[in-house]
Amino acid sequence: MDIPAMAEAVARGDRRMLARAITLIESSRPADRQAARELLTALPDRPAMRIGLSGTPGVGKSTFIESFGLMLVEAGHRVAVLAVDPSSARSGGSILGDKTRMEHLSRHPGAFIRPSPSQSQLGGVARRTREAIRLCEAAGHDVVLVETVGVGQSETMVADMTDLFVLLLAPGGGDELQGVKRGIMEIADLILVNKADGDLRATAIRTVADYAGALRLLRKRNQDPEGWPQALPVSALDAQGLAEAWTALSALYDWRRDEGVLARTRAAQAVTWLEREIEAGLHARLARDPRLADLMPDLRARVAGGTLPAEAAAETALDALLGTASHTP
Repeated sequence: MDIPAMAEAVARGDRRMLARAITLIESSRPADRQAARELLTALPDRPAMRIGLSGTPGVGKSTFIESFGLMLVEAGHRVAVLAVDPSSARSGGSILGDKTRMEHLSRHPGAFIRPSPSQSQLGGVARRTREAIRLCEAAGHDVVLVETVGVGQSETMVADMTDLFVLLLAPGGGDELQGVKRGIMEIADLILVNKADGDLRATAIRTVADYAGALRLLRKRNQDPEGWPQALPVSALDAQGLAEAWTALSALYDWRRDEGVLARTRAAQAVTWLEREIEAGLHARLARDPRLADLMPDLRARVAGGTLPAEAAAETALDALLGTASHTP
């Protein structure tokens, strides 16, 4: 594999080569992991605006992204969409249907859409989404949208790899107190109430007011200017409110960049990702280390039978992996 040639093609904006590069970095084969590291090192540094997007199932995330993305590419931006689909817990398979749901945007020369399976990764993103963002930036995309699998208690990892976090909600989604209960509200920079059209428009406006009130009850983050976070109504179907949402996001992004908040946040995100890579690497080595082939079945049986605490069993496995003395009987 010619890594320098691949890096040059990605930097030139070759969409086919960008897709191949993402396939490479998503591979778990040791040889591919080494090639992926070489590729990421060879790429130019072209930071883009990274926007995370989550929302309840059926709220219209794909419709919103297509309308929002089309507005941006028509304005001259190059948009990349990294859409994470949930994988089956039984088969590991994934539908990967986001490109079919964004038919018009996927055909636009200024856009790139890549669906990826979550592969049981928590946090609503795939494990290599961060590296995929880096590839899209190197390819010249100045706006990268990361769509998570859907709102849940762990749907916050995307905030550790993006600059702005948007939460998409439906009209009538709850009162102020319900909004405060949602932990995801604490990390949202902008709440967009979708489907603010037709008979639902009045309900959507009331929902925006409800969530705006809930946001005021949350502790104000010191890193943001006055008036943030915000709640706005949009209609992805009629393309209404999208320009206002982009104006708001751009204003917050510019403020964070000019105040140095963006640089500090990205530095902290890099450290967080280092820690997660170490954890994932340890787990992978535990799974394939020959020294644990005979040990793990016994530990699992003892934990299942209640004769050994899980914490003690984990310590034994790590001791065996690292070659240190075990204190487990």
